[in-house]
Amino acid sequence: MIPTVEWSNGAVRLLDQSRLPEVVEFLDCRDYQTVADAIRTLKVRGAPAIGVTAAMGVALGAQAIKSADNTVFTQSVLKICDELASTRPTAVNLFWAIERMRKKLKSLQGCPISDIQQALTNESQAILEEDIALCKAMGRHGAGLIQDGQTVLTHCNAGSLATAGYGTALGVIRSAFEQGKKIKVIADETRPVLQGSRLTAWELMQDQIPVTLITDNMAGSLMRQGMIHLCVVGADRIAANGDVANKIGTYSVAVLAKAHHIPFYVAAPYSTIDLKTKSGADIPIEQRNPSEVTTIHGSHPVAPKGVAVYNPAFDVTPAELITAIITERGVFKPGEIASQFQS
Repeated sequence: MIPTVEWSNGAVRLLDQSRLPEVVEFLDCRDYQTVADAIRTLKVRGAPAIGVTAAMGVALGAQAIKSADNTVFTQSVLKICDELASTRPTAVNLFWAIERMRKKLKSLQGCPISDIQQALTNESQAILEEDIALCKAMGRHGAGLIQDGQTVLTHCNAGSLATAGYGTALGVIRSAFEQGKKIKVIADETRPVLQGSRLTAWELMQDQIPVTLITDNMAGSLMRQGMIHLCVVGADRIAANGDVANKIGTYSVAVLAKAHHIPFYVAAPYSTIDLKTKSGADIPIEQRNPSEVTTIHGSHPVAPKGVAVYNPAFDVTPAELITAIITERGVFKPGEIASQFQS
């Protein structure tokens, strides 16, 4: 698997997902502003990957602060945290990772600045390594839900590209495949940014996992024909009651799955669970540029100039449509999440 995010020669190196699948290109971020822009412009995306990248952005920014005054240094790092937190509003992993960096900073008050800088770098690396381990644990727990010979539908991209490595929903699929199960994957294209066609199909082909690409409006027809046995998706935020925010179109897949009596699973780590948010109604939904809908990749027009556009990046799937949530601690009913993940 190609690393999504890593430290490299004093920079935060990102696989530029805006260029896939045509070009495999890496972006070396040498200041936190470039990291923030990469998150905002979807060069890096996927809730866990955004969290890891933001943590590394904090560490990178801290390294560049020249002041020898602890108070000035601390205020500068907190400003960096605030700027990175403003990049995207829905994925709770972003705020979780930044808050973890804030707590690390607070715990080191009075220490030499060089020690704080190194500790923040180490903390961001720990977040990366933990994410990979959590994804592999999720994969082991979820693989048992996929039987030999089954076909899995997934929406958007929740693979190694969306995490520090291995993946959430695709981690479950990858784990089942590694167990020798002869499975197939159907990937929704995921309009308007096409994460399914550009990223999920590419990623699965890299791992030689059989994948078939479909347009978003084909899923119901395939379910009716018995061509889909279960659905596994990722999440950007899970509320205390088990409601799930994920890429726009996820709700539609869940409704179709319910109508056709097909299990619908969500795979996500603890950092995606937001117990402070009571229900999906309280989750902020990011509104993105209309050009994502009216053009393909910002160039080829596919709509009349000046048409009104509504472009929410996410929707909320209510808990009653979700069969279970796959986590690093096991597989739980949506209503069990709050009790299982109380801090």
